[in-house]
Amino acid sequence: MIVDDHPIVREGYVHLIQRRDHLEVCAQAGSKVEALQQIRETAPHLVIVDISLSDGSGLELIKDVKSQFPQVKLLAVSMHDESLFAERCIRAGAQGFVNKQQAPEQLINAIERVLSGKIYLSQDVTERMISRSIGALEDENLSPIEKLSDRELEVFEQIGQGETTRQIASKLNLSAKTIETYRENIKHKLNLSNATELTRHAIQWVLENRQ
Repeated sequence: MIVDDHPIVREGYVHLIQRRDHLEVCAQAGSKVEALQQIRETAPHLVIVDISLSDGSGLELIKDVKSQFPQVKLLAVSMHDESLFAERCIRAGAQGFVNKQQAPEQLINAIERVLSGKIYLSQDVTERMISRSIGALEDENLSPIEKLSDRELEVFEQIGQGETTRQIASKLNLSAKTIETYRENIKHKLNLSNATELTRHAIQWVLENRQ
């Protein structure tokens, strides 16, 4: 099953995957809500999830799927920096991460590896995670963005996309007060003085990481 809010991208995945006799796309979805409904109806073995969706974060969808459908395997895909998102996806419950800039054959390799019960990550991410696990990579060596929690990063991205506090609250089903708390936490972690700096920084980050 493919979850991506760009129909053309989904069709590209379908064309690529169904050229293999042993693979079949059983469903597509463009949002978190639609994805959960389709999983209930079609019971896919593997769900390919884009990290950025129109109605929220693919990371949150991964967590929801893992909680509600623990038997389903998950493969995250994104144009975002893998050093920032790959580990988050694995912690959320995915079995792999593929950067959209990789060759199409890498997606097939990732699908087959995850379906076989293994983890798929790039060599760089694998080495980074090993270094962190043995204490060779300390938290102080992380960039400020990497220190944001998953939810803080989601709010930060929404700010960069021009969403207001109320719009973000509505999209994430949280109170405006909770979003304001996240905004304050983000400003503190990124060493930003005010809301204007936060907005400017978020917009710049989104432009640099746009899909």
